[in-house]
Amino acid sequence: MPEITTAPGTGPTPPDTAGTRTGGELRRAPAGAEPAALTPLQLMRRLDTGPRGLTDAQAEERLARLGENTVPTWKPVSWPRRFLGSLRDPFTTVLLCLGLVSAAVASWGTACVILTLVAVSCALRSGGEHHASRSMAALRELVATTATVQRRADDGAPPQVREIPVDQLVVGDVVRLGPGDLVPADVRLLRASGLTVHQAALTGESAPVPKRAVDAPLDGDGGAAEPPHMCFQGSCVASGSGTALVVATGADTRFAAAYGGRARRRGETAFDRSVHGIAWTLIRFMLLTPPLVLMANAALRGRGLETLPFAVAVAVGLTPEMLPVIVTTALARGAAALARTSGVIVKRLPALHDLGAIDVLCLDKTGTLTQDRPVVVRAVDARGVSDPEVLRWAAVNSFWTIELAELPVPDALDEAVLEASDENGADPLEYDGIAALPFDPVGRLAAAVVRSPGQHGSHTLVVKGAVEDVVARCGRLNLDGQDAELDEAARERLLRFAAAEADSGLRLLAVARCERRPRLGAYTDADVRGLTFLGFVELSDALAPSAADALKVLAGRGVAVKVLTGDHPGTAARACRDLGLEPGEVLTADRLAGVGGPALAAAVERATVVARCTAQDKARIVTALREGGHTTGFLGDGVNDLPALHAADVGICPRGAVPVAREGADVVLAEKDLTAIERAITTGRHASSNIAAYLRITLSSNLGNVIAMLAAGLLLPFLPMLPAQVLVQNLCFDAAQLSLAFDRPSPDSARKPAVLRPRVFLRFITAFGLINAAADLATFAVLAFSARATSGTDTPTMFHAGWFTENLLTQAMVMLLLRTGRRAAEARAAGPVHLAVTALAVVGLLLPVSPLATLLAMSAPPPLYYLLLSVVLALYGAALTIARMRYARRANG
Repeated sequence: MPEITTAPGTGPTPPDTAGTRTGGELRRAPAGAEPAALTPLQLMRRLDTGPRGLTDAQAEERLARLGENTVPTWKPVSWPRRFLGSLRDPFTTVLLCLGLVSAAVASWGTACVILTLVAVSCALRSGGEHHASRSMAALRELVATTATVQRRADDGAPPQVREIPVDQLVVGDVVRLGPGDLVPADVRLLRASGLTVHQAALTGESAPVPKRAVDAPLDGDGGAAEPPHMCFQGSCVASGSGTALVVATGADTRFAAAYGGRARRRGETAFDRSVHGIAWTLIRFMLLTPPLVLMANAALRGRGLETLPFAVAVAVGLTPEMLPVIVTTALARGAAALARTSGVIVKRLPALHDLGAIDVLCLDKTGTLTQDRPVVVRAVDARGVSDPEVLRWAAVNSFWTIELAELPVPDALDEAVLEASDENGADPLEYDGIAALPFDPVGRLAAAVVRSPGQHGSHTLVVKGAVEDVVARCGRLNLDGQDAELDEAARERLLRFAAAEADSGLRLLAVARCERRPRLGAYTDADVRGLTFLGFVELSDALAPSAADALKVLAGRGVAVKVLTGDHPGTAARACRDLGLEPGEVLTADRLAGVGGPALAAAVERATVVARCTAQDKARIVTALREGGHTTGFLGDGVNDLPALHAADVGICPRGAVPVAREGADVVLAEKDLTAIERAITTGRHASSNIAAYLRITLSSNLGNVIAMLAAGLLLPFLPMLPAQVLVQNLCFDAAQLSLAFDRPSPDSARKPAVLRPRVFLRFITAFGLINAAADLATFAVLAFSARATSGTDTPTMFHAGWFTENLLTQAMVMLLLRTGRRAAEARAAGPVHLAVTALAVVGLLLPVSPLATLLAMSAPPPLYYLLLSVVLALYGAALTIARMRYARRANG
């Protein structure tokens, strides 16, 4: 069997104990880079342990004194606290204040209705977020929970290897690591064999990182950010094996340090900016309206405080009191649909609106644009010409180094080579395997010794590995089946070619071989000399199957994708080009180090890829884009992504992300897939479209009614509408408008980011509100004419009834003409908006002539009024249609 090379040992065996340390000293020992800077012997003495591990009594004592090896988690928020937190919404607060004011002026009906709406809105919102929190709690059960540890029953007993829960690990434990294992704590390697780890969750690097044990750290190793002899919680073993000493657990690990920023709150999101801007505009109007009504009536009509209930009713009439209910219902329905159809969990309901408003999506490359595995692009000889023989020999190396290993675990590169060779019809079994030297992280190559069947006089040593290391061991070059000397000029050409291919985004493996006479002893690293260079195997990251289509859809919907990655610039740029996403100028984080604010946002806007990003770089770029006026989303799954998840308007992560990222995100995807994000964005835009439709309809209608009320209050010798009538009218309109939350928006609503801009809404509601007010004033003229033409009519009660009918009919027309629902569905079946509009019109026509009219101080208008009203409504509908078409052309232009 071959001799398997290992990393350097750990020196002399230390004693099992070296004095007693206090809990505080033991807990603080792993701080900073200190464990990496010590020798294994010094570290074991400091941690009061030995290479055979702790005894059960020592472990129990430390566990009781230092606590379990668990990362601090956010405490779940109770449903009552979520309910009270919902009151912070500005519209909900305004409604609550209006309800209390209505109760103060003895307008009990208005107060009851408003307070009921507040309670319903808060219950819907807190219930939806509580359900999302429960779904997140279920995801935490999917995390691996055991570790392989070496412990002893007592001081004299031999060490035993056992599986224990991860949370039972303590500082000083000796753990075993194997392929696929999660690193359970921060550890210092004591022994390692071919060990590589995936630490993308910590650093963003997509390729496995070699790790090795050392007796004493080299200069700079101990203080390096990623010492080669340290492994950190949150990383995963890709290949090889190792034995390590636990130096930090629980809150002291680097992984847990990411929680230091968990309490940091992002600034206002797109939803906050939109709703708050509209809310404060309306609040100013509402605070101004009651004093104006009181003063005008006192000055012109001599009416004083008796008009206070009417003034409050006018303010309530201007308020979109159903907004909290509509917003919560629309968002909750969208979130429930996403969870049901796509497995997407929306933890914070307003985040669904933010998804719809996204115009810049920042993400990493690995796992999103590409799969977490390489594929062979081509195999070439020393001149860069395609050569299948190179791939055949690479496959022989991969197959036999795996087959002859003590722990046969193929890495991703071997799997890619074997898959490609199988597609080309190559068969590694045409050779007999003799011995193998597994991949060595220091030498960065692997070797297999084979022979042709029946040929016992010669062995072939096949080598595959890093270009620089393989070329350094070659003395000859194979071209067209002929060997030639590899001089320095040829060696430089090979290295330049490899560097150029790497810059274009490819990963290269060099392949070489040589003939050796059979030997009795084991092959060693010293035999890997005097090789003949064969060529290169070029690999790239496998593209995510759905990424190209999803990128096209996102681009068509106004979402710019920015790739923020820790990978090589060429690798990221190549993945973008292969997916049809033009990378343009590729930036690196170091080039942007001295740039900030608007300049940074402008630089990133022009680019698609920013490579070599750290966690702080990602957060800085996302923050700059937000401050530049963009609504940003960030997709990440590692500890290093947490600052950017907090910095974005909406943080997105997949279900398989590290727990700290899942807890810091606003939206959790079933898979790390751009298609799922595209569906979530579409759902968010549909929900936002329904909210926008409600705001346009209710605010324009309410503004017109308020203008008409103020005018009528000054022109008429009686109140234009009694508070009870205003309340019933608002109840009918509000009940009908709830159907807007269940409307199916037009496909056009998903083509642009759904941003509720206060200035745009103000222009819209002003224009359409004036049209509504003109219709109301025309109705006043019709009522006056009808009263004169009809003798014996009680003018106030007839006026109240006529205006009540006109209000509900115009509001029904506004709902029908200004909604954004799908026109195609209207021809097939009546939707919720149609049913609500029909019911609203029926109430408006029948209530004033029903027995209930006397209870509301109304009397039926004469037939002449209805004839003239139909003319007013026809003109009003035409004006609305023309104004809507002009508005649509301006918005699309």
